[in-house]
Amino acid sequence: MKNLIKYIVIVLVFASMIACDTLEPIDENRLGFDYITTDPNAAEGVLLNGYTGLVNQYSFSEAATDDAVSNILNNNYKRMALGELNAQFNPASRWNSFERVFWVNQFLEIIEVGETQWSTDPLTNEMFQMRMKGEALALRGLHHFYVLQAHAGIGTSGDLLGIPYFTEFIEPDGNFNIPRLSFEASVQAIMADFDEALNLLPTDYGLGAAEVDPWYADLENFDYDKYQLVNDNFFDLRISGRIVKALKARLALFAASPSFLDSQDYYEIAANNAAEILNTIGGVSGLDPNGNEFYKSDDNILGSEMLWRGSIGNNSFNYEKRMFPPSVNGNGEINPTHNFVMAFPMQDGYPATEANGFDPQNPYANRDPRLEKYVVVNGASFGGGTINTGVGGGNDRLDSIPGQSTTTGYYLKKLLHPDVRINNDGTASGKRHANVYFRYTELFLILAESANEIGGPDYQVNGISARDVIAAIRNRAGIAQPDSYLASITSKEDMRELIRNERRIELSFEGHRFWDLRRWGLPLNESAKGYFFNGNNYVELPSVEIRNFQPFATYMPIPNSETVKFSELEQNNGW
Repeated sequence: MKNLIKYIVIVLVFASMIACDTLEPIDENRLGFDYITTDPNAAEGVLLNGYTGLVNQYSFSEAATDDAVSNILNNNYKRMALGELNAQFNPASRWNSFERVFWVNQFLEIIEVGETQWSTDPLTNEMFQMRMKGEALALRGLHHFYVLQAHAGIGTSGDLLGIPYFTEFIEPDGNFNIPRLSFEASVQAIMADFDEALNLLPTDYGLGAAEVDPWYADLENFDYDKYQLVNDNFFDLRISGRIVKALKARLALFAASPSFLDSQDYYEIAANNAAEILNTIGGVSGLDPNGNEFYKSDDNILGSEMLWRGSIGNNSFNYEKRMFPPSVNGNGEINPTHNFVMAFPMQDGYPATEANGFDPQNPYANRDPRLEKYVVVNGASFGGGTINTGVGGGNDRLDSIPGQSTTTGYYLKKLLHPDVRINNDGTASGKRHANVYFRYTELFLILAESANEIGGPDYQVNGISARDVIAAIRNRAGIAQPDSYLASITSKEDMRELIRNERRIELSFEGHRFWDLRRWGLPLNESAKGYFFNGNNYVELPSVEIRNFQPFATYMPIPNSETVKFSELEQNNGW
């Protein structure tokens, strides 16, 4: 961690140098922290470092879950799932998120000094300070959450531990030997940063004069024109009060989960924060009809499904090149499992069992329409070609080309732009993509899970129940109406299983399943299955990849390099 601070100090000095109009002799420059406190552009640059390292939908950690297998032999998540996970090799580690924590702590020190002038107008300057301090606090809480999600666990002492919580910038020669807080104390510290941020950030950017939050509207000599300069919708991609409330709901659900606090109080926090936001978009009627294909077009990326996203990039085809089947010039990297395919119900909403009409020899008929949207199955048209993964399928055939062909009988379709075409020479007509940090569908599912755990399927939180949410999501998916299977669900336990399955489908391949299995305390070593057409029949492949997580891998390790350096940093049990 000391190396991170040395790096930050070096960058601060460099930033102060390039912020000058001309490069004068060093002794005439106000280098480092002292200079940056007087230069608003350099100071804001420190804050913007807090926006790096945000977790988006492209981790593909599903390759270490029951949902997918990587066909790349040295893929880090494959190596993890096959038994290599340890305190020195952990592809899911987020310990480096502390780097962003120290960036925003440095910025908060700049704000406290109070010498940075964002505007010569006192009111405008005050509002700039408010908003950017709110951003810094929210980002500090978020990056601590990333570390907590990846490293909280039962320590060698037997206690449920969280993480060290850093609220100050520490110089390279400072004391980093700080013990982990308890798990709940860590959650409370993140919540405190989020709550303070909520009293400084606008709920949304670009609010009308009648919608301005009271902590701005009540400022002395408030002027709406000056407010617009500070909080115009130009800043839409930055963190807002709406986003912070959603992050509070995500944090509270994580904390409430069975592997951690198993707490009704935190389920209530999650449900209330989620419902508060969702009611501002009309409750379940506000569910974006195209939200389950948010990646498919520019219109969908810009649509109402996005609660928080990054900027839309230029035309590209990197992910398509990685994931398309080989016959359409891709590398077929991530292969959904038959386990995942069987999570999709029949079109009438009932689980895919033979008793409910599932035909093992016509396995994709009369299924949930989301299956066709998310998975390339045998015989599907995709990427400009017809993909056959069975006998006669050429390069697309299961195990045809190591490192390119599917190992499970399936290729990934979700997250990929369907209009990309990759040419034989490696060029392509790329399409635009965006990093997504939070979707409204996730927030709906947070509310459903929390409300059900509080009071069962029909318990309402601000007028919305778990049944309402799941009905809306399955209706959007194309499940035949009326949804008789959903109507048959009456117990908390049965609704819990349905919600978890809907979350598995709706948030698939966005990095959630890896952490959901752990917070729910579910088995990590379910063998990855495949499905293969042998020319006459479909046959199940029961053990495409046998997983080998240690029994204590519900809680991930603290990096060995940190526990060796810092004696106060207790390791999680088993590592």
